[in-house]
Amino acid sequence: MVSLLSVRECQCVIAGFFALLACFWYVARYFHVTVAPATAVSFALLLAPYWAFGFGLENRLRGHAGGALGIVIYLAAAYLVFALPQGQFRWDMFLGMTGIVSAIMLLLAHADPQNPDWRDWLVLAILGISVDLHFFARAWPVAGLSGMPKLLFVDAGLYAYLVARPIGGIGFDFRLRRNDLITGLREFLYFTPIAIVLGFALDFLHLHRTPGSPLQFGAGWLFTLFFVALPEELFFRGLMLNMLARRIGPGRALGVTSALFGLAHFNKRTAGFNWRYVILAAIAGVFYGRAWLAQRRLLASSITHATVDTVWSIWLR
Repeated sequence: MVSLLSVRECQCVIAGFFALLACFWYVARYFHVTVAPATAVSFALLLAPYWAFGFGLENRLRGHAGGALGIVIYLAAAYLVFALPQGQFRWDMFLGMTGIVSAIMLLLAHADPQNPDWRDWLVLAILGISVDLHFFARAWPVAGLSGMPKLLFVDAGLYAYLVARPIGGIGFDFRLRRNDLITGLREFLYFTPIAIVLGFALDFLHLHRTPGSPLQFGAGWLFTLFFVALPEELFFRGLMLNMLARRIGPGRALGVTSALFGLAHFNKRTAGFNWRYVILAAIAGVFYGRAWLAQRRLLASSITHATVDTVWSIWLR
């Protein structure tokens, strides 16, 4: 039987959500990002399901009629709350995002309930291309908040694979365990010497002569965890590696998804094909995948991912 959170646990989750909002408000101020009230409300609406799914929201939503339509309306409202008061509404952005979310829900409504099929791969392709090629970057034209469309599609993906068509074994859970930290930091330490030697040899890494600060590292790590690491780990490990491993085995699936993870970074930090980034990201993907496979928990791989990215951005970029 599926267990639901008690009233006290629900209160703790809600309190944690507002504490997280306060943390992100502080991070925004630290990085000199100005957040208008409409932007803050829109952000909170997009963050709420993301946070709640980490504490088992899917257990309350499964079996409710009209849920797929409800998530389409909810995510559309999160955009409208931002766009209408500030005169930033764009029909192409609105129709594009709602159309993609609607298409995902329709595709998965007819998917094989037991095994991933072509519909799942099509859904992953739609989500991946929409985010990676930044088709909807102009939906929230706010400096420092370019990740809002990604957050919208993360919400759609979570609803799709936790509620509408649950595949199991994703490991999306914000209840931190001791082994999440041990596994995540272990894989970070395993990857570090490889990254340093190869990164400097390829002229990808460059040492910054700055000591940084605990506050800078903490703020950067928290932002990276929620808006870079967890969304990417959900897509590449929780969904892609999870489904592919059922067809070709975890070893080969790890190799395929790591290569695709590397290729997904082809256009980062350059106008052309950034082959150095692709190589380093593909190797990093092996260690992120190892962290996820160890316990099938996204927090473990996301800790590895966020730590790698934060160390790189402060001292080695």
